[in-house]
Amino acid sequence: MSQIQIAQIIQQIREEIEVDANGHAKASVRATARLAGVDEKAIRSSLDSAELKPSKLATNLMEHGFQGAELLIWKTQGIPEKGIAIILEYYAYDAGRYCTPQARLVCRSFNTIGIRAWIQDKLGWTKPAAPAETAMTQIQLLAAIAKHLAEQEQRLLEQQQQQTEILVRIAAVEVEQDRFNTPCGHKYSIMGFAKLQGLEISRKEASSKGRKASALCRQQGIEIERIRDPRFGRVGLYPESVLIEVFSTDQN
Repeated sequence: MSQIQIAQIIQQIREEIEVDANGHAKASVRATARLAGVDEKAIRSSLDSAELKPSKLATNLMEHGFQGAELLIWKTQGIPEKGIAIILEYYAYDAGRYCTPQARLVCRSFNTIGIRAWIQDKLGWTKPAAPAETAMTQIQLLAAIAKHLAEQEQRLLEQQQQQTEILVRIAAVEVEQDRFNTPCGHKYSIMGFAKLQGLEISRKEASSKGRKASALCRQQGIEIERIRDPRFGRVGLYPESVLIEVFSTDQN
């Protein structure tokens, strides 16, 4: 008999072994007999003898605190874990010529951790979460979700900042590209260019320079762009090179 064979037996009788919500285990008479490697009738006979002429096994069980009436109930309601342990130990060491190698092997398997833990392990049983533990798990889950959302928001802000920086760089590149692609320079209104140069000019002077700038544009075949101005209505936009020439001539 090997541990592999024991595992096979457990699979065959697992439906006759149960663990309640508190982790307490019990097994049917048949399942207990299979674990001990004995005939089911041998255990049933011992349980039946409890209130008449107790067998050696029944006596052993009652010496451990069980009542005869309890042993009779086990036949229909299952044998509790302590009873299983006593029966297995009996057939492992105390049954004389009825001892079985299988009972000894099973006893050695569960002696280090106890019959309850052994059965729980074989059935894959885990303790149900208590309400407080479940609540804590929910709180931890909410905290994890909140942390995830905060991290996600932070990443989004970082991405937006990166996008803003990229747009600023693109705008700067476009300005330089426009400057390179426009030999005449950028376009300004008369007042706008004057302000850029730090000059104060009157409306009359602005009108005069505007006429000169328009004439130069026509001479050079440059189209004059018109924009709306809140102070002057519509004003012209002139290339930087034209405005430089107009303002330089007037200063001279």
